[in-house]
Amino acid sequence: MLHVDWKRLTDDLGPEKVVMLHNPLLELKAFVVIDNTARGPAIGGLRMSPGVGVNEVRRLARAMTLKSAAAGLPHGGAKAGLVGDPMMNPVDKERLVRTFARAMSDLKDYVPGPDMGTDETCMAYIHDEIERAVGLPEAIGGIALDKIGTTAYGLAACAEVAQRYAGIDLAGSRVVIQGFGSVGLHAARFLAERGAMIVAVADSRGGVANPKGLDVDELIQHKRAGQTVHSFSGGKPLANPQLVGVDCDIWIPAAQPDVIDEANVGQLRAKLVLCGANIPITSVAEIALHERGVLVVPDFIANAGGVICAAVEYRGGTEDDAFDTIKDKISHNTEEVLSQAVQTKTRPRTVALELARARVREAMSYRRHGLRPSKQGAEWLDM
Repeated sequence: MLHVDWKRLTDDLGPEKVVMLHNPLLELKAFVVIDNTARGPAIGGLRMSPGVGVNEVRRLARAMTLKSAAAGLPHGGAKAGLVGDPMMNPVDKERLVRTFARAMSDLKDYVPGPDMGTDETCMAYIHDEIERAVGLPEAIGGIALDKIGTTAYGLAACAEVAQRYAGIDLAGSRVVIQGFGSVGLHAARFLAERGAMIVAVADSRGGVANPKGLDVDELIQHKRAGQTVHSFSGGKPLANPQLVGVDCDIWIPAAQPDVIDEANVGQLRAKLVLCGANIPITSVAEIALHERGVLVVPDFIANAGGVICAAVEYRGGTEDDAFDTIKDKISHNTEEVLSQAVQTKTRPRTVALELARARVREAMSYRRHGLRPSKQGAEWLDM
């Protein structure tokens, strides 16, 4: 008999469903975690990578529940992980994504969106199969959230509020960005437009640094030409582990989970960390940064621009609607969380978690008896 440690894997909010999709004949191995749907249908990205696992997906699904609740969206949280190389042959990738879509078609309370390793084209394939996806190409009624950089736009709105709490001026600040993909690339652009100086960036193959500032326009052109930032001639190449030690005012993790951990947190030299990626800092590392006086804006507050855009698209809104809503919601939530954190002398994440959980619990209280939450949460949520 299969033994499941329910106490360790669940808490008062969820997850509601954990589903493994496996078909060796079609080379399909995937995980879907629907964390909570009390506020509405669960929106969450499809992450594709060779090493994605169910625990990572479970943590990301909870982040989506909190993100939607904190942003005041009528949606719950979910996430999916598809095992595979996102750089595989496009024909094979289309086949695998379509296979995934058909396999999860009955999970009607989950609305997929793009995430690391997938894009609007993948969402178009899913929508074609099951008529349910967000982050679609404009040609079929979507708002190309990765193309226009909605998550990064939210980070910039967050930075505008957080700057005074961190004791810095955004104009003239030095910024390091770990992960120069759809989030990091646009973050560099939006922050440079606000007067920030991008001094170092990295992608999966290496990084580049220039203490006098990188030319953002040239760097973006270089990246879009298919080159790694490591080969950009406008700065000094550096290995990925060196990025955490670059002296700066703002450090933005915008790629993999847990890039700041107990082993490297002591090297971080910044006053403000804006979490552009989901779960990019371990709990122990974040506590260490707080004790050093480094301001960390939690992921589900700082990077909610993507899911806010997805919610606007889901209800037929426009690109302008999305940008206006992102600016309004993220600015308001950042101010609320950081002001309370200062007043109560607690971590911003502690404040943000209570705010988001309270909203989810209230929604759950209107459900039928037996679906109402208890008072306590499990430790794995406090990431």
